[in-house]
Amino acid sequence: MPMPLEGVSCSSYPSRRANREEFFKETCRSVQPWNRRFSSMKILVVEDDRKVAGFIEQGLIEEGYVVDIAANGEEATTLAHVYNYDVILLDVMLPKKNGFQVALELRREGRKTPILMLTSRDAVEDVVRGLDAGADDYLAKPFRFDELLARVRALSRRGGAERMETLRFGQIALDRLKHTATAADQLLDLTAKEFQLLEHFLLHPEEVVRRTALLEKVWDMHFDPGSNVVDVHVGNLRRKLKRAAGETVLATVRGVGFRLGRGSASN
Repeated sequence: MPMPLEGVSCSSYPSRRANREEFFKETCRSVQPWNRRFSSMKILVVEDDRKVAGFIEQGLIEEGYVVDIAANGEEATTLAHVYNYDVILLDVMLPKKNGFQVALELRREGRKTPILMLTSRDAVEDVVRGLDAGADDYLAKPFRFDELLARVRALSRRGGAERMETLRFGQIALDRLKHTATAADQLLDLTAKEFQLLEHFLLHPEEVVRRTALLEKVWDMHFDPGSNVVDVHVGNLRRKLKRAAGETVLATVRGVGFRLGRGSASN
């Protein structure tokens, strides 16, 4: 559905659809980075307007999020059954199933993923209906992208009663709020993917983490399962950890995946 995403007000938004893309990009450039942090958070964007979905996806990826797109309500529920998302951005007016139906179905199944509803229908009764269906927050169109980001951050904190902000294992520590990681008290210089990988390993210490699990959580659903991208990034992370900690703590379990553990060695 047509939607002015990034206007200060409706009157300032270009009326012609052809101008929407350039307008969105221009306003995205004006958003101040939020410590430029990178997160392993995986977000599902449910939006039937392909351009709008693409613009939201682009902005979220630039902020370090992993993003999947669903174009209708049925696809949204299918993806929510297959993948574990940290936040769902859910449009209301969707083909096949509307946003109210999607939210209600997920909540009835006991799924607690935070849901932010996006819609131009800002009437009080629609807000109430969306919240009663199970949405955690409601953002009416048009909206500023920085406000969307702030609400996503708030939902990720609110939805994570079990979310630890500092993860530790042996000499390794990762601060999710400050977006820093250390090994043996030495600050690690990690890329976005390396930080996301380390966060996932710290959530599953001493466990064998399969490559497919890393592809699902750290990359999006369009990954190439035959690619060696996981091995390359894990290899780089392993070398940085060993250089700082003085020992190998990240092992390759051949044919299966990887394990974060004390005195680890490749098997």
